[in-house]
Amino acid sequence: MTTHPATASKAAACASAQPRARHECGDLSMRIARDGTWYYRGSPIGRKELVCLFASVLKREPDGGYVLETPVERGRIEVEDAPFIAVEMFWRDCADPFVPNPKPRQCLTFRTNLDEMVTADSEHPIRVAVDPKSREPRPYITVRPGLEARINRAVFYELVALAVPETVDGRQVLGVWSEGVFFPIDEAPDGMALRRAAE
Repeated sequence: MTTHPATASKAAACASAQPRARHECGDLSMRIARDGTWYYRGSPIGRKELVCLFASVLKREPDGGYVLETPVERGRIEVEDAPFIAVEMFWRDCADPFVPNPKPRQCLTFRTNLDEMVTADSEHPIRVAVDPKSREPRPYITVRPGLEARINRAVFYELVALAVPETVDGRQVLGVWSEGVFFPIDEAPDGMALRRAAE
């Protein structure tokens, strides 16, 4: 990947402004592709440090749009799917610190393509959407409020291997536990999404 010489021109110009009322920069001509690559005016941003800087001020709007927002500026960017990709998963036993003599329980922590670590729990849920056309599962985990990481196929395979049946609202479903929270990932016993993921 190459870095466009004008990568941060518009965003940097706004960010360098003196403290005052937040300046609306409009469209920043930035795009996050489905594979997690950031682009500026059609050219990939090659410096991971710069991408991480931009990602640190990324926010979700009430209308579903995405903006880069600092105390002095904000501008809209395009996100094709999710702004992050979960590229690795770590399994460990953990215990509830508020329970006397706690029993170990499963905890699942994910690493994103920008090396941010997030553990699935009530504030960082795992969800699985189904593509309306292909019927393929599209798994995500919440990284920050309104911002998700798409769980890549290899990591989803690992997640599927940990799936167990549970009854939720009277329905049999397959899912995974993390930090004492159960996350459904497919209907049971059919397991259509899981079978498609394994194809």
